[in-house]
Amino acid sequence: MNKLFTVTLAIFILLLAAGFFIFNSYIYHEKQADPVAVLDYKNATYVIAGQVITLVNGFAETELTPNSASTAITRYFGNELFKDLNGDDTDDAVFLLTQETGGSGSFFYVVAALNTENGYVGSQALLLGDRITPQSTESGPGKQVIVNFVERELDEPMTTPPSIGKSLHLILDPQSMQFGEVATDFEGEADPKVMTLEMKPWVWQQAIYKDGKEIIPEKKDAFTLTFTDANTVAIATDCNTAGGTYTAENNTIAFSEFRTTRMYCEGSQETEFLKLLQETQSFHFTGRGELIFDLKYDSGIVKFR
Repeated sequence: MNKLFTVTLAIFILLLAAGFFIFNSYIYHEKQADPVAVLDYKNATYVIAGQVITLVNGFAETELTPNSASTAITRYFGNELFKDLNGDDTDDAVFLLTQETGGSGSFFYVVAALNTENGYVGSQALLLGDRITPQSTESGPGKQVIVNFVERELDEPMTTPPSIGKSLHLILDPQSMQFGEVATDFEGEADPKVMTLEMKPWVWQQAIYKDGKEIIPEKKDAFTLTFTDANTVAIATDCNTAGGTYTAENNTIAFSEFRTTRMYCEGSQETEFLKLLQETQSFHFTGRGELIFDLKYDSGIVKFR
C-alpha cells in the first residue's frame, strides 16, 4: 500500500508540474503577442517640436539632427495634474517637461498622457517658453487644464528674471493629441482646425532658437506676411516691401522667388527676417491664434499673430 501511495503521489506531482509549465508558457506567449503596455507616463513617447521623444524614467537624450554631435536633453519636471481628458472615466496625466539643446536656453513644455487599456499614450508638447518660472497646474471647468507660470515681456532680455504672471487655459484634442488654448476673447480665431494662411495678414512676434538665441522685431508690427490663394505672398519689413511665391502642402511650406525694393535702412532687421523665411520647413496654428513656422533641423520656431 505504501508503494502504491508513493507512485500515486509521484504521478500527481508530475501532473501538477506539467500543468504549471503549460500555464506559464501560455501566459508568456500571450504577453509576447500583445503590445508592450507603457505603465508609467514617465516612460511614454511624446512629440516635441516635431521630434519623437521616448522617456526612460523621465529622461531622454536624442540627436538634434542625424549623425549630429549635438543632443537634446529632455527631462521630466513635474507639476502633475491627474484628470480625465478624453471622457473615458479614467484619470490621465498632465505635467511639464524641460528640454536643453546645448545652449543657454531651458525650454518648458506641457504634455499629456492618456491612460488607455494598452498603457499611456503621450501627446504633442506645447511650448510654454524659455527659462520661465513654473507655478502650478490646475483643473479648470470641464476638461480644461490651467497652467500657471511667470514669464518676461517680449522685449526683455533673458537675463531679466521672469515677472509677468500668465495662465493658459488648455483643452487636449484626443484625436490630434494637441493642446488648444481656450481664448474666448480672441473673436473665434483660435480654432487651429479652421485657421488658414490666407485668413489675415500675419505680424511677426519673435523667433526662438533651441540654443537660446532669440530675435524680436525692434519695430513692432513692421514685419508682416500676407498670403493669397494664388500661392503668392506679400512681405512688409522695417525697410522695404517684398514679394515672393510659396508652396504649402500637409503643413510643409517653402518660400521662393523673393523680390524686394532696394531702399537702404541702417539697423534694419530685414535680412534676418528673410533668412528666417528661407529656413522655414513647416507650419502649424495654435489655440492662441498664432501661426508658427518650424525652422529646418528642428533649430527653432518663428511666431506670428
